[in-house]
Amino acid sequence: MDIHHILNGAIGLSIPKAHISGLREFMLDVKPLNSSNNGLFTEFWEALFNCKFRQSASSANIQRECTGDEDLTGVQNSYTDMSLMPIFNNVYKGVYAVAHALHNILKCNKTCNKAFPLDPFTILQHIKNIYFKTKEGDEVYFDENGDPPAKYEIINWQPRENGVVEFVTVGLYDASLAPEKQAILYIHFFLIMLLFMQVPVSICSEKCPPGTRKVLQKGRPVCCYDCIRCAEGEISNITDSVTCVRCLPEYWSNERRDACIKKEAVFLSYEEIMGALLTAASVFGTCTTAGVALIFFKHRKTPIVRANNSELSFLLLFSLILCFLCSLTFIGQPSEWSCMLRHVAFGITFVLCISCVLGKTILVLMAFRATRPDSNMKLFGHTQQRLCVLGFTLIQVVICIIWLTSSPPFPFKNFKEFKDKIILECALGSAVGYWAVLGYIGILAILCFIFAFLARKLPDNFNEAKFITFSMLIFCAVWITFIPAYVSSPGKFSVAVEIFAILASSFGLLICIFIPKCYIILLKPEKNTKKNMMGKKTPH
Repeated sequence: MDIHHILNGAIGLSIPKAHISGLREFMLDVKPLNSSNNGLFTEFWEALFNCKFRQSASSANIQRECTGDEDLTGVQNSYTDMSLMPIFNNVYKGVYAVAHALHNILKCNKTCNKAFPLDPFTILQHIKNIYFKTKEGDEVYFDENGDPPAKYEIINWQPRENGVVEFVTVGLYDASLAPEKQAILYIHFFLIMLLFMQVPVSICSEKCPPGTRKVLQKGRPVCCYDCIRCAEGEISNITDSVTCVRCLPEYWSNERRDACIKKEAVFLSYEEIMGALLTAASVFGTCTTAGVALIFFKHRKTPIVRANNSELSFLLLFSLILCFLCSLTFIGQPSEWSCMLRHVAFGITFVLCISCVLGKTILVLMAFRATRPDSNMKLFGHTQQRLCVLGFTLIQVVICIIWLTSSPPFPFKNFKEFKDKIILECALGSAVGYWAVLGYIGILAILCFIFAFLARKLPDNFNEAKFITFSMLIFCAVWITFIPAYVSSPGKFSVAVEIFAILASSFGLLICIFIPKCYIILLKPEKNTKKNMMGKKTPH
């Protein structure tokens, strides 16, 4: 297999071509019959002109007889082309160097001292010290190591048509010149090459483009390497990079791995579907609660509203409106104020809500378990109910103030959850403060559930304790489920879980406590009587 093509475009050195005066004329004047080496030149002559001399030993099949006077000037081959034999110039200089050394040793002027003894060492010492110029102007001398000045042509291996290779001179190196002039390149030649030829590339490995890095191949030269793509989060923006640079925490590598781009900021926004649905649910709950409050206000003098402590009912409806609205503070890009507001508003409004339910539960229990109702009503009258709600709520306010002053919630950029995204979320600041707020709400809910459960079987046509018990079951189930879901949900989904828990528990309280009353007020007005509320029946 022909492998010469791998040398195409190679740069090398060669002995420079030189013209020796009289050499061509001497070569063309050679006559085989006049030469002392008659046999050697006879064979050369026969091969050159395809003829035979009559006295030749191989003259049996003579095609054409050689005369010895054939003209060499018309022959075009390597024998007559003096430029193809640059070694002749070094032979020429060597012979003249020996001649100059002998001239100096024998002190030749017009005559030479032939009696002077000659030996190789003496001749070598004089050759090292000679200096002369040839007819062509080349300087001949030797340095301290006995070496002549290096002089080479810089050649380029260029393929031509039909597989012919041409060695083109593209420069010259001459050590006898000044250091800045020793190497001369023919710039115009390279400009022409750039216009008509491709720039040579490494035959071992292509250049590694941006976005990759070089990895050397084991057991091979350093020019042999593989191009490995940069890892996620790393880039290389130069060709043949040996390393990849990691992007800053807020940036990530693009698809080509040649530039760092800013990470996408992720948070629960109003524009996305999940945020829009939760917002719609919050607004719907607020409007529904406000509608219930209007119904109760319009029918505030009816027995069903008055029997259920209208003051606590309206306060409970107001707190439910705040619960629905506080869920909106969890949506949108977190800020320093929104992070503090969302948790504080959630904690206080829910305690206010549960305190109202607890007050209603205690009132029902004391009213139906008492032997003398009037005495119990004095112990837990309107003033005591207001103080109960206010006291339970103030405790939560104090917990929130301690939380905010010691280590409040703050906006936080989470880089660990997703590699190519930044999660904008609210850090809790003090986890103890957050779980204290939730724990206090849980304690009140459990107390409310216990009291409502004790009053669940009270004999009456309208026993509110049953609905409170069911609403507290829903409330506790929602928040018990919330804890593992909140801890395991990543990023904005944890916020969505918390909003869902707020809305679900608020809807549970609204539906279980107030919807049955609204049903009687609007659709069964015949049951909205004092007689029906007290459980009295017409005697037979």
